[in-house]
Amino acid sequence: MLPFTFQNPTKLIFGKGTLEQLPTEIQKYGKRVLLVYGGGSIKKNGIYNNVLEILKKAGVEVTELAGVEPNPRLTTVNKGIALCRENNIDLILAVGGGSVIDCAKAIAIGAKYEGNVWDIITHKATGQDALPLGTVLTIAATGSEMNSGSVITNWETQEKLGWGSPHTFPKFSILDPQHTVSLPAIQTVYGMVDIMSHVLEQYYHNGTNTVLQDAYSESLLKTVINTAPRLLNDLTSLDNRETILYCGTMALNGILSMGVKGDWATHNLEHAVSAIHDIPHGGGLAILFPNWIKYTLKTNVARSKRLAIEVFGVDPSNKSDKEVAEAGIQALREFWISIGAPSRLADYDIDASSIELIADKAMIYGDFGNFQKLTRSDVVNIYKMSL
Repeated sequence: MLPFTFQNPTKLIFGKGTLEQLPTEIQKYGKRVLLVYGGGSIKKNGIYNNVLEILKKAGVEVTELAGVEPNPRLTTVNKGIALCRENNIDLILAVGGGSVIDCAKAIAIGAKYEGNVWDIITHKATGQDALPLGTVLTIAATGSEMNSGSVITNWETQEKLGWGSPHTFPKFSILDPQHTVSLPAIQTVYGMVDIMSHVLEQYYHNGTNTVLQDAYSESLLKTVINTAPRLLNDLTSLDNRETILYCGTMALNGILSMGVKGDWATHNLEHAVSAIHDIPHGGGLAILFPNWIKYTLKTNVARSKRLAIEVFGVDPSNKSDKEVAEAGIQALREFWISIGAPSRLADYDIDASSIELIADKAMIYGDFGNFQKLTRSDVVNIYKMSL
């Protein structure tokens, strides 16, 4: 395995009833809070009122930024930065899913940066500080609650870019599975696809002596696969919500990537698609990932063979390595279809007419991918496979 240094400063507060710890955490940073949330679901399910009541009792002064988009926009980030400066905000509190948290991270670093925050997101500048950030998670999906990464969309330039900073780790994250019970089935599905995709991005590496890392990843994938049907059969199951919530955090808090260099090409492929067509991230990953695996079999068929056997229970008897791997790809695709995820870009009315433009967006930084470098022709081929 590769040498590594691991540090994750986020305080994870997990379990039923943990929202009551919110005042204790906020008081460490000040009394003026920017409350960031999305399209209003937290008002419908009561979380918004619960949070406001707790903040009011704690004597916290609240400024609100509502309406964060599923693919959070730079324009919304800039609104939040302005609010932080106008109201002398001490702490940003993101209540919602990964998109809300990603937006809040950009606001946090932008509020402490004199220039255009897009310069940081495009890696033209480096932020040196950020406002403290806390989160109350309502969706199991991105793992943004315990990492420093963020993805922001510039709709004007049709770019959706991932970035991160050591200054944007949340100071604390409160994860109560009760806050995810009201999540609709399709968003629950997209979340589980996203979780599995994060694991797969790290599982597909070319490292050696990664016995424990691979076992961690395989166990996490199997846990999601085994839990998903039970959860979708009863969306109110607190035990299954709790399991998936924990999986989401563990999939992308740095533990799985210790000593390995994951691929991350599929996320880049999906970001380019949703930058143009604004589709759900989890839906795009469900379409693209099986095709990326199939396309890269020539690079390292042994990795996909292992996935097929260890995660999907494919019997390797009387099969070539490639046949075993292809059976695993089919099993992955069929599992995602079985829980309601899309399998073709056509499911979102995307046809070949925009492939060249999407490919242009994907190639903004040149060839990419660590398991296999993808050129522009590779990218176009994978998109065509996904139609």
